[in-house]
Amino acid sequence: LDPRIQQEIVERDLYATAVLSGNRNFDGRIHPQAKQAFLASPPLVVAYALAGTVRFDIEQDVLAVVDGREIRLKDLWPADEEIDAIVDQAVKPAQFRAVYEPMFAIRKDDGDKASPQYAWRPQSTYIRRPPYWDTEGVGALAAFPRTLRNMRPLALLPDNITTDHLSPSNAILADSAAGEYLARMGLPEEDFNSYATHRGDHLTAMRATFANPQLVNEMAVIDGVQHKGSLARIEPEGRVVRMWEAMETYLNRRQPLIIIAGADYGQGSSRDWAAKGVRLAGVEAVVAEGFERIHRTNL
Repeated sequence: LDPRIQQEIVERDLYATAVLSGNRNFDGRIHPQAKQAFLASPPLVVAYALAGTVRFDIEQDVLAVVDGREIRLKDLWPADEEIDAIVDQAVKPAQFRAVYEPMFAIRKDDGDKASPQYAWRPQSTYIRRPPYWDTEGVGALAAFPRTLRNMRPLALLPDNITTDHLSPSNAILADSAAGEYLARMGLPEEDFNSYATHRGDHLTAMRATFANPQLVNEMAVIDGVQHKGSLARIEPEGRVVRMWEAMETYLNRRQPLIIIAGADYGQGSSRDWAAKGVRLAGVEAVVAEGFERIHRTNL
């Protein structure tokens, strides 16, 4: 989003929404400040963009007036015959043959012999050697096996926590934990991209854990008021801070953690980082009224 639009959403407390042609409509999926999202076909996404609002009867309301004529969706929507004619004109078998035949052709490679091992780049923010089985280091599973003793709660969560709450896919904002990390790595803000694209770098993905702005952690109470967002309360100090700051603090203390949740924990698209992130943060157990089946398997 343009920073001026973001500022106006915040200053005017606007309820911003998104229309997308994907297969998920989680809160904040498109952008943290787009509080709700609606699924539609690609042509309808364009139509709603022309309308500029979802408070619009997409079939009956007027999209624009051109030369005195009211233009509605039916005036823009192409007939099947029009689409077929364009496909026949533009999509040719030769285009596919030109791409796929060379791709699958058997040919001898006379170049230098490549190493069978991947050459990890230490400064990459997209793919980094994961620490899951290292024997030392913060967040390493092998170095800190589960004891299930003396755990502190990281979050007390309501029903219907989705994998997008646990590991969001939306745009990375500059003032988020992941955004601050990427800036330190030398990336300009326009190259931050989304959380989904950085899942091969655990240092980014760990900072995405519970980074959803729609999260409600019932421990995040300040002066008696419940606050929504990526927040946690560090104990025993009782200090409410950003979720990543709490996780980092507990990691440095070697403090094992627990999550308490309601029904249908982990529903939504199956996503490995929804399980990996909390485990690398030091969470040893998740106690919930009920788990989504695939997420339970991932855990």
